[in-house]
Amino acid sequence: MHPPATSGVRAEDVVAEQARAEARAAAPDEVERVLTDVPEAGQPAPEATEPAPEPVPEPAPAAPTGSATGAGSARAPRTPRRRKKGVNLREVRRQQTREAIVDAAAALFAERGFDHVSVLEIAQRAGVVEKTVFNHFPVKEGLVFEADPPMQAALLDAVRRRPAGESVAAAAGTFIVAACSRLGDPAAAPAVAEMARVIRGSRTLQVREREILGQLTDALAEQITLETRAAPGELEPWLAAHAVLGLYQSLLELARDRVLAADVTRGAGDAPDLADAPDPAQDTDLGAQLQASGERGLALLQFGLASYAKRRT
Repeated sequence: MHPPATSGVRAEDVVAEQARAEARAAAPDEVERVLTDVPEAGQPAPEATEPAPEPVPEPAPAAPTGSATGAGSARAPRTPRRRKKGVNLREVRRQQTREAIVDAAAALFAERGFDHVSVLEIAQRAGVVEKTVFNHFPVKEGLVFEADPPMQAALLDAVRRRPAGESVAAAAGTFIVAACSRLGDPAAAPAVAEMARVIRGSRTLQVREREILGQLTDALAEQITLETRAAPGELEPWLAAHAVLGLYQSLLELARDRVLAADVTRGAGDAPDLADAPDPAQDTDLGAQLQASGERGLALLQFGLASYAKRRT
């Protein structure tokens, strides 16, 4: 999901950041070299560019690969350096246009709902033509959900890095519980509530979110199948994957219920029969409650899945 206009918080962003933090702690030098080339959540991958011309043989350091924002250029011969700056400037402008489109869409969706806003209106609010919006986001749902959810790579990475003797349910479930607990941060409550209202107010977005959850489930099941060498038709990989992603969805909906209920108490929105819930901006225990709920759910999973798909080496 793309964030709301200024401070959106996406569950998959939280999960991806959790994966980065854990990976750096486990192997900081090796992982950092990989993660520096991975765009942050909500940022598009840099477009492929032509390779820079061969530098004139001089005793000068080679230019490192630039990041998605165009930063990180190093000293180089004059002509290649000028060309790299041009590439970076185009990428910066492209990113600025993309951000303007996302901000305009988020503001309009918050005002009137996803289904009642046209792409033309988004383009006009962003100060671009309609074709530019489609160049960045081929489908309207792409303004809310990433085409390639960052959570997928983060979740699979957590599974692959688990220590010997740990089950896939424990690794994936523990990771999801820790990451989703961060949605209880009081500072995140307004953005979580805004995103929840937009998604719950649109049948189209609800369908797309279920498709993404199905995509994540399939990816996890395939990873488990690869590790366990399960034969075609075996149910265990799919049962384990569905259980883990069910835990994720449950925690996500719990966080949304809580923040929307708090909006009702302030007269800022609608929520399902939870008007007596505390304001998450004042309820500093929401994160702890998400953690506790997640741990109880994980314990139920572990009761039946603790011995399944343990890592051997």
